Amino acid sequence: MYSLIKNAKKSLKFFIKIMILFSFLSSQDLEDLSFGDNYSLDIATWNIEWFPKNGQYTVDYLINIISLLDLDIIAIQEIDDTTMFDQMLNLLPEYSGYYESSWFAGLAYIYKTGIVEPNNIFEIYTTSSYWNAFPRSPMVMDMNFMGENYFIINNHFKCCGDGIIDFNDTSDEENRRYIAINLIKEYIDNNLANEKVIVLGDLNDDIAEALPNNVFQDILDDSENYSFADLDIAQGNSSEWSFPNWPSHLDHILITNELFNGFNTFEVQTIKIDDYLDNGWYEYDQNISDHRPVAIKFAIDSIPNYDINNDGATDESDIAILVEYIMNANGSLYLSDFNTDTMVDIFDLYLLLDFIQDL
Repeated sequence: MYSLIKNAKKSLKFFIKIMILFSFLSSQDLEDLSFGDNYSLDIATWNIEWFPKNGQYTVDYLINIISLLDLDIIAIQEIDDTTMFDQMLNLLPEYSGYYESSWFAGLAYIYKTGIVEPNNIFEIYTTSSYWNAFPRSPMVMDMNFMGENYFIINNHFKCCGDGIIDFNDTSDEENRRYIAINLIKEYIDNNLANEKVIVLGDLNDDIAEALPNNVFQDILDDSENYSFADLDIAQGNSSEWSFPNWPSHLDHILITNELFNGFNTFEVQTIKIDDYLDNGWYEYDQNISDHRPVAIKFAIDSIPNYDINNDGATDESDIAILVEYIMNANGSLYLSDFNTDTMVDIFDLYLLLDFIQDL
């Protein structure tokens, strides 16, 4: 009898612990959502499913979510209504956006103004001979961040198929994706061979698929030059995949070897926004998208010294000194070139204000 009571008490304690853990996990609120910070380059790919999926409700959700995630760049797929996209951007004062059109649910970028400095944004493979491989032309962003130059290539590959590559059928969906990723590789090899390149988007296929039907095999084989940063996610538990409705991981981030040195100083994750909503995946899928964003964080090697006057505190006095310098260019403030672009200007002021706000 004693042993039965003892075992019952153990079971009760275990049950209570499980209930406490469940209560903690289920108590997450949307306001707890976060990803980016001031000490890293934070980029995500996000298919937001024929934006806006649920009209103004979608816009309202995204304004809140984008602000909370604090990403530097979001590569967007499936913009259907550019008017509402512009409306959303107008209510995100820290961000700017870019799109070519809403043709067939177009591609777009959202980026943090003053921190991300675009040099150029353009499409590649735009002529009709490439339309079979690319229903939507890849969109390249040439940009500077903290004094470093990067190229981001946003994509949305052809969907669907039977899981088998038919190299003899030009309409075969897997073959079209195979051709598309190899054309991206060819473009990088020929034009951006020594640049820091991040290829990302809804690539609509599994990077962890076995031979002979892995459309990304040529990229995977060239491991000296390319690496899928999210490969561990694709090979891992389905709960972390980006497309839960048909459990699969379709949204990917590919980096070139110029970024390999930072391999140990970055993190990549599927951002499960649905975990922070009262009604979970149902609420997310009804109002936002059927895809989760996948994001990468590159740590920046050095943190700028924002204490301009060296008084041991970073505060309003440092803001005043920097504003005075920018307005009148008096004195030497070389230490205040926080984004290391060889100029002390309003972009450095943005960084200082962000730093103080986060204190």
